[in-house]
Amino acid sequence: MGKPTGFMEYARQTSKAEPPKTRIKHFNEFHLHLPEKEQQLQGARCMECGVPFCQSGMMLGGMTSGCPLHNLVPEWNDLVYMGNWEQAYNRLKKTNNFPEFTSRVCPALCEHACTCGLHGDPVATKENEYAIIAHAFEQGYVVAHPPRVRTGKKVAIVGSGPSGLATADQLNKRGHSVTVYERADRPGGLLMYGIPNMKLGKEIVERRIRLMEEEGVTFVTGVNVGKDVKAEKLLQDFDRIVLACGASKPREIKAPGREAEGIHFAVDFLAANTKSLLDSGLSDDGYVSARGKNVVIIGGGDTGNDCVGTCIRHGCKSVTQIEMMPKAPDCRAQDNPWPQWPKVCKTDYGQEEAIALFGHDPRIYESTVKEFSKDKDGKLTGVRIVRLSLEKEENGRMAMKEIPGSEQVLQAQLALIAAGFVGSEKYVADAFGAALDEKGRIKTGAGSYRTSVERVFATGDMRRGQSLVVWAIREGREAAREVDESLMGYAGPGVQ
Repeated sequence: MGKPTGFMEYARQTSKAEPPKTRIKHFNEFHLHLPEKEQQLQGARCMECGVPFCQSGMMLGGMTSGCPLHNLVPEWNDLVYMGNWEQAYNRLKKTNNFPEFTSRVCPALCEHACTCGLHGDPVATKENEYAIIAHAFEQGYVVAHPPRVRTGKKVAIVGSGPSGLATADQLNKRGHSVTVYERADRPGGLLMYGIPNMKLGKEIVERRIRLMEEEGVTFVTGVNVGKDVKAEKLLQDFDRIVLACGASKPREIKAPGREAEGIHFAVDFLAANTKSLLDSGLSDDGYVSARGKNVVIIGGGDTGNDCVGTCIRHGCKSVTQIEMMPKAPDCRAQDNPWPQWPKVCKTDYGQEEAIALFGHDPRIYESTVKEFSKDKDGKLTGVRIVRLSLEKEENGRMAMKEIPGSEQVLQAQLALIAAGFVGSEKYVADAFGAALDEKGRIKTGAGSYRTSVERVFATGDMRRGQSLVVWAIREGREAAREVDESLMGYAGPGVQ
């Protein structure tokens, strides 16, 4: 521990964001990070606790507390303070395959479990992680290390999101020959087409893909396994198959008028926007534009917020975000103590931009869609919503009930459904004959990544359900270990 009193001497500092009205003019990342010396002082704030909850990754109150990857947080915080950036990177990469992703898109589970956060401000661990990996790339610490020996075993991974990439990275390091199949035109899955450029620049994803290719991983894009390539072919050509297709089946909104023109799933809207942005800078009309439109976004989570930010960058006339649940408290409730994940209201970048541009928070809480209105040509004109209240039913359970007479109509020429996901797309599981559970997830044994089909494994959101990138990476690492054990009889170097 380099500075025992650091947490008392130095105030928490994080990167500054471009002002909302400036950053909405582009689709680039917009955070301005601290200078190196100031960042080192943030490392000094870490107390190197005897019981570091920041790296625990345990479940408390039904939510994750601390990092699921068990990152060696106190160690590399101290190394940041000491200015030993290369060793900090070496410690970071032991547990995290892709810190350049998590340091941008992870909600910082580590920080919310930080002991400094009990009575003060937590250590800026996420910012320190960003600084470590950014410095590592700048200084050339991150270079390709192809395995010296190949095992002769071949593994196919279906899906190139964070879990598929982590599985591929681990198994390739072990010496197996890995081929990753991706149905989109670019690898990266959720990282490429599910997360907007403002949060994760696509050059960052492409840089990691190039590095993995240099290390020997093969990527096959534009191939939809289960449709373009039969499962039998992969089972014939490869020793093991890992399904990592995500939980990409969106939850539907079943309301009258759903067939109106102008209603889209958020995931399709965001993916098309990113593809058009990469292909042509939004000049090819390959996306749905919100320019000049009143937009209603159904869903109050991260995806809904990403839609808010994207629509504002298009130049929408107005944007409203519908949230079924009540507004979370601004501070922790007594029944939500540290180190549990804090169930508090978060105003994210898109909502900040809406407030700056339109003068009010775009969210309407405790409401749901009652009907979609359309004109004689079938085009969307409005969304009728109704307010809800949380009431106790006869069986004692709490449920959201409609409030009579509370309906209102929101003008809308574009509606985006961001109501979450209901599992993986079934055709991939069906192609391999893998069983699904009642939530549409691939069934595996308890604590295992094996599916009901011999030699076929599953990992990530496809197995776990919709979750965080950091959980996807952990699942990929654990799946790789089990695959390696099935191939070699033990988990060897690279997948430990």
